[in-house]
Amino acid sequence: MAEPFSVAVTVRGYETDVQGHLNQSVYLQYAEHARWSLLHAAGISQAELIGKGVGPVTLETTISYRRELRAGDEVEITCGFDWGAGKSFRVHQTIRKTDGTVSAEITAVGGLLDLKARKLVADPREYFRALAADPRLFGL
Repeated sequence: MAEPFSVAVTVRGYETDVQGHLNQSVYLQYAEHARWSLLHAAGISQAELIGKGVGPVTLETTISYRRELRAGDEVEITCGFDWGAGKSFRVHQTIRKTDGTVSAEITAVGGLLDLKARKLVADPREYFRALAADPRLFGL
């Protein structure tokens, strides 16, 4: 199995809370950044998604915090897709320090919204496969 897509981030001081560790809401921002970075790396832009009349949506997110992060820590955020047979899919992500320490594990349930009908498309895999220059990044 191929390594999941990943993107590097350095924790910035203004992202930390009064205890000096990464604010819990920033973990969600890092996860979102990695997902959009994957789309970009696969050759899919926001403009293309809008042009096709669809947009990715998050339906549910679960975060398991493992180890704190502090300003200056360098991390890698992975992103891997797990496709089911229906309208939704899962995105599994890990935030890991460069020494290998896992800081957080994130699982999100997502879908692809038809922007006109305001309903999830029946088979999001087909949209991603058709739009992506490299659908392998999505495990397709």
